[in-house]
Amino acid sequence: MRKYNPDKKPNSTKWLALDEDQRILLIERFHEQHGEYGESLKTHSVIHAVVEAQLAEETKPVEDALLRLRKSGLSRHDSIHAIGSVLAEYIWEVLENNEAGDINEEYFARLSQLTTESWHAHYENDA
Repeated sequence: MRKYNPDKKPNSTKWLALDEDQRILLIERFHEQHGEYGESLKTHSVIHAVVEAQLAEETKPVEDALLRLRKSGLSRHDSIHAIGSVLAEYIWEVLENNEAGDINEEYFARLSQLTTESWHAHYENDA
């Protein structure tokens, strides 16, 4: 795999065959070319890579969130950003609170509440 385009679903087998550094590099290259990554290209790309891996692994709550966001009009790329925003925020809270145990349950619960409207409201508040 030589290129990454977040608006097109990568072949899951090929995506998962890449090591994490290769995935991140492909995502970084895309965002460098398009100038869409916020304050930290590396952090942005890592979150993208995690979400893409969850999708490639067919993690149902992540797939459901993507489908719901797409049906409401978001592009695949923006849907990944929305899911990634939930992931990043939750990781931050887990690290901040030194939480242990299975954190997927809460992450998946938050994803089930994610809508285009809630993401836009959160995104606009952070801007």
